[in-house]
Amino acid sequence: MQVRTQHRPVALENAMEAIANPRRRQILRLVWEAERSAGDIAAASDVSWPAVSQNLRVLKNSGLLVERREGTHRYYRVDRRALGPLEVILRQMWTRDLGRLKQAAEQEARTRRRRND
Repeated sequence: MQVRTQHRPVALENAMEAIANPRRRQILRLVWEAERSAGDIAAASDVSWPAVSQNLRVLKNSGLLVERREGTHRYYRVDRRALGPLEVILRQMWTRDLGRLKQAAEQEARTRRRRND
């Protein structure tokens, strides 16, 4: 499945891989409401500048971030349209996994009751 963004279609597999990393999710939260410079993002992170730069590149290449250049500065913001299909998939996964967890917990409770009887 792909979604069209400002630049190109985004493969869901690439987007899922990009958000699997906690640092990249942190970056997405930082630029969720407003555009921020790469320097601002790095200052808000507890990792080195090269690590921030690498994570920005992964997010940009996945289609989840939009970059704007102004002179020597780069500004980033989330492309929310690219995240739309992810919401559907994550909800489906969450619901399915919660159902499995419920079944496992109920089975465990039945097993314990049998042992105690």
